[in-house]
Amino acid sequence: MKNSVEEEEGDAFVRAAKATESLYHLRDTYYPPNPCDRISTLQHNSDLILNLLDSIPIEQRKLPAQRAIFEYLRGKVFDVFPDYKKEAEDHLSKAVKLNPSLADAWLCLGNCIWKKGDLLAAKNCLNLALNKGPNKKILCKLSMLKRKMSNGADNEAELVEESIQHARDAIALDVKDGDSWYNLGNGYLMNFFVTGASDHTKLSQSLKAYQIAEKDEGMKSNPDFYFNSAIANKYQENYQRALSGFEAAALRDPGLNAAEEVQNIVNLLDKVDNLLKVHGRDSRIATLASSSVAVNLISPYRTVTVDFLSEGLNKALAVEGRVLFFIGSDNITPLYYLLCDSNGTCFVLSVYHVRPDVIKGGDQLTLLDPCFRNVDLSWKEKRYQFKSIRLNFYAQVLVNGKTLTRQQAVFTSVDAQHEP
Repeated sequence: MKNSVEEEEGDAFVRAAKATESLYHLRDTYYPPNPCDRISTLQHNSDLILNLLDSIPIEQRKLPAQRAIFEYLRGKVFDVFPDYKKEAEDHLSKAVKLNPSLADAWLCLGNCIWKKGDLLAAKNCLNLALNKGPNKKILCKLSMLKRKMSNGADNEAELVEESIQHARDAIALDVKDGDSWYNLGNGYLMNFFVTGASDHTKLSQSLKAYQIAEKDEGMKSNPDFYFNSAIANKYQENYQRALSGFEAAALRDPGLNAAEEVQNIVNLLDKVDNLLKVHGRDSRIATLASSSVAVNLISPYRTVTVDFLSEGLNKALAVEGRVLFFIGSDNITPLYYLLCDSNGTCFVLSVYHVRPDVIKGGDQLTLLDPCFRNVDLSWKEKRYQFKSIRLNFYAQVLVNGKTLTRQQAVFTSVDAQHEP
């Protein structure tokens, strides 16, 4: 049975540990309109915990194991801020020297050094933490770090695949952990952009992971989760879900550019709506539609009109269309155009991997394996309805009967993620 001195010593460390966990919960859920208020609140609560730790008598933190916990908690408190703090690194370094078995101290030290910009040293710390035993938090942090390390690296795709594997390993430890599923979704999302934003199955995998993550109540306070899932929905042209996701992110963290993303999508939808209202019944459309020249297509393709398409991917089908307008947007990719088919039906084309100067007004486009969608959504009491075709790769479009060359293509790598 513990004596009163041991109980008092234990209680002090337990109180400090619980207060530190509450501090991190505050960090992950508190996003006031003014970011300075968030930092000042974290600072106030940090000072209280540091005072609590300092109040523990020296004789109760003399032993190496006691001192290691003391240094670890102080370091973790200093590391709660978004920017690197040398005090955090100093205390956490002392903690792992005093007790190399403290996995969470290694985890915190890796996170701290990451902020310093030394990604390789951060990875070494996280690997040392993982050597203490399987841990979903460490695996998730490694997953995030590998994505960060992939930016501009020669082995970019390999590092992103490693990020995905770390997330899968974390899920294997706890299949209900939302943060692990969120990391998996982020991994697939980055894989989509790293591989040239052409493989939309990566987006589908990303969205499936995000949907499972959302079942964890803890994820509903994470603005970055809503932002990243909205990015995936935007590129899948799930405009309703994208708008709702960005709005949710903006409500949780006004510091994100989520409100700007909402406006960008609304601007695009308004442009489409206005073009269709003004030009949808333009007399020249019939002339343009009838001027299409027959294009010899290789087997198994056959030409159809837009009204013949089914929702989703339409393999081995081709649509002939005339370009009416280029629709400017704030996106780097894709490019948007308003077209009409041979029946005079207007539709929106979004095309990836094509240089902006390749497709011009009046051009005849042959769209192979089109991914079709009947867009119908309402936002802020305004309804948007139009037909849409998405082409994921430059080889899916012929311009005036000619295939495009790689010189006419562009391979854009977009970093669209926010990481907590």
